Amino acid sequence: MDMQFSNAQRAEVLTAALPYIKKYNGKCVVVKYGGNAMINPQLKQQVMEDIVLLWLIGVKVVLVHGGGPEISETMKRLGKQAQFVNGLRVTDKETVDIVQMVLAGKVNKDLVNLLQMKGGHAVGLSGIDGGILEACVKDESLGFVGEVTKVRTQPIADLLEKNYIPVISTIASDRQGNTYNINGDTAAAYIAGALGAERLIMMTDIAGVMMDKDDPDSLIPQITLSEARKLEETGVISGGMIPKVECCIEALNAGVNNVIIMDGRIPHSILMELLTDEGAGTMVMKG
Repeated sequence: MDMQFSNAQRAEVLTAALPYIKKYNGKCVVVKYGGNAMINPQLKQQVMEDIVLLWLIGVKVVLVHGGGPEISETMKRLGKQAQFVNGLRVTDKETVDIVQMVLAGKVNKDLVNLLQMKGGHAVGLSGIDGGILEACVKDESLGFVGEVTKVRTQPIADLLEKNYIPVISTIASDRQGNTYNINGDTAAAYIAGALGAERLIMMTDIAGVMMDKDDPDSLIPQITLSEARKLEETGVISGGMIPKVECCIEALNAGVNNVIIMDGRIPHSILMELLTDEGAGTMVMKG
């Protein structure tokens, strides 16, 4: 449906957003970007527009991204079969080289390029650059899948201070120079925690946390840490939502004010979440 807005309506929308613009001006917001919003070209454009708009109104946006589908696609082209254990990619030495090439090379630079096309100033980094993410082996059976042991925020803070949008791919290294693949949600939680971000937004392919996973109308708009734990125990939070909620808990305990698990399939969901009364997903809060 083509909606025609009058200038008066546009002005009204902007004034309604004013308290939120004031609230987030100068604050740090970390966006974990992945899922369908990354694959669908139209959604990708809209996410980039949202990020540039937030940047233009003075929000310090940090974009943390994965790129699972692109990694799988490249592996297939190179004749290498992807293997998963409990949802985590088994990563041998050859695979971690592919991960580094795809994430830190192609995906990262594509996003930087898109942000700049939309009028933003962005700089692409990986967790290896400036030693942002240090890691160790998470589980021998997974190979070069890393567990974050240290976060150095100085390179990110320097870019934010110079008014750039840092775009970070989730690979890390150890002190011996090994490269590790890091789960994107986990990396975003650690980075947001270390930055003391006002908010972490985790984009997913579902509406948020729901009482009944098959019924979007059963969305829970906000939950506390203790409520999240109870929902895990009773099986309401299950499957792929468990690691997402665990990452929310990790981020909150590390000092993030609140975390949003958000439906990245909805156009401009980031703006709806930050600049309107409505919100767009489940907010997880300390208490």
